[in-house]
Amino acid sequence: MCSPEPINCFPVLVNILSNTFLTLLNSTAHFRIWSAFFYGSGSPYMKSYIFFTLFNHLLLLAPGLPPLLAMNSVEDYKVKSTSLQVVIGKEGM
Repeated sequence: MCSPEPINCFPVLVNILSNTFLTLLNSTAHFRIWSAFFYGSGSPYMKSYIFFTLFNHLLLLAPGLPPLLAMNSVEDYKVKSTSLQVVIGKEGM
């Protein structure tokens, strides 16, 4: 019932237990599980399109992040303060 991957084992176990309890309570309802991440089309064209779209966004955004983080450090150095000191109100120590 359970595949060797532990991520699939818990939902299968919960499904078996839930359906067992429903059967014991004379219910006609049943739970059903499946192990697919998304309801995608599954076409290779769509998967490659999503991958390259996300990859292009990453390539555009990643170079801008380090300068943004470095600007805060340079500004703190010029003011001779740290971000924590500004937050707690001890500027210019």
